[in-house]
Amino acid sequence: MAYNCLTVPLIMMSMFWSLMGFLVPWFIPKHPNQGVIISMLVTCSVCCYLFWLIAILAQLNPLFGPQVNNETIQYLKYHWP
Repeated sequence: MAYNCLTVPLIMMSMFWSLMGFLVPWFIPKHPNQGVIISMLVTCSVCCYLFWLIAILAQLNPLFGPQVNNETIQYLKYHWP
């Protein structure tokens, strides 16, 4: 993987949300609304994982960097220690 510091959080969050989406629904007790509860758990885990994944990956390659005008660049060029 290109970013070593991202490997552990990616694996841990993937394991957490996969457990929430695939393992926890097996422990839902028998109930008339069991299907609805399982659907909510799976949908919530998928949406939360995708939100986290998109947010963390967007920080790796931002669409635009800091906007600095030319005067500031010239000032920093001559006055930066």
